[in-house]
Amino acid sequence: MKDATNLIANEAKSIVQAHLDRLGEPKDNTLSPEVKKEKFEQIKAELQKNNAVLVAHYYCDPEIQELAEATGGCVSDSLEMARFGRDHPATTLVVAGVKFMGETSKILSPEKTVLMPTLEATCSLDLGCPVDEFTAFCDQHPDHTVVVYANTSAAVKARADWVVTSSCAVEIIEHLDSLGEKIIWAPDQHLGRYIQKKTGADMLLWDGACIVHEEFRSRGIAQMKALYPDAAVLVHPESPESVVDIADAVGSTSQLIKAAQTLPNETLIVATDRGIFYKMQQMVPHKTLIEAPTAGEGASCRSCAHCPWMAMNELDAILDVMKKRDQEIFVDPALAERAKLPLDRMLNFTANLKR
Repeated sequence: MKDATNLIANEAKSIVQAHLDRLGEPKDNTLSPEVKKEKFEQIKAELQKNNAVLVAHYYCDPEIQELAEATGGCVSDSLEMARFGRDHPATTLVVAGVKFMGETSKILSPEKTVLMPTLEATCSLDLGCPVDEFTAFCDQHPDHTVVVYANTSAAVKARADWVVTSSCAVEIIEHLDSLGEKIIWAPDQHLGRYIQKKTGADMLLWDGACIVHEEFRSRGIAQMKALYPDAAVLVHPESPESVVDIADAVGSTSQLIKAAQTLPNETLIVATDRGIFYKMQQMVPHKTLIEAPTAGEGASCRSCAHCPWMAMNELDAILDVMKKRDQEIFVDPALAERAKLPLDRMLNFTANLKR
């Protein structure tokens, strides 16, 4: 079983690498205040003209998050982005994030037009879990309940029994474990291992990983902690187990922002995509936020604590898609109907948790 899983993962990782190679070197998108203001005004006018709203993920560049806030949109995690878009009266959703986020928005809002600044923006977790290979793996274990992370394609969601986010995964797996269910988990092995350790559930883990979070190293964070002994370490559970083990707070993007507010520490070492700093600093303007080091001393990394696909959501691309309306997300209606079932299970479960 383990060998088969690794074989699938290695094949998927070559796809991830090919996408990374196409991106090339990161670009400097620094804008003057005058140019940024002009672009904001142009995009705001286009949003109003098209009855559209912009939703942006925490990992997008700061100016994209600022634009979403300034135009009455939303800055949040992937599920809240889709939920906000579903409940907003706009007939067009502009999703600044990666492709699976646009698909989730379309699944929850099939009657709306869903546009993205670029359809090239993807995710290593999505790429690393091709639906044909994943379906074959699930078919080998028909006695298992299939639980997939939100960071997957609509096709993979359609094969699942449950979809979860990092903020509700532990509670849902605990629930399934209490029913005596054995679980297939995909695609992030680190998040899966964290959940397995927290719950003790019987889980088969798909061997996928986020290229950003996988680059954090416990040694580098420990060295940073030695420089700032009073700092708290905040870690996303997509990080390797050794990094999670030294954290003061572990959680999803929204949970880490909340931890920044509740922890007494005045200095925070943050091991997740640096895009989170925009919203986190808003919540704790008096605190010092430090980016956790990646990939070790002297090493070169492909993400350097910022997703290269999230960085493709640029102001010019947003303006362009508003004018051309050409980067539209489509999900086959039959597939969307199947994918909505596990999403609805999660939404209903989390709604009951809040009661």
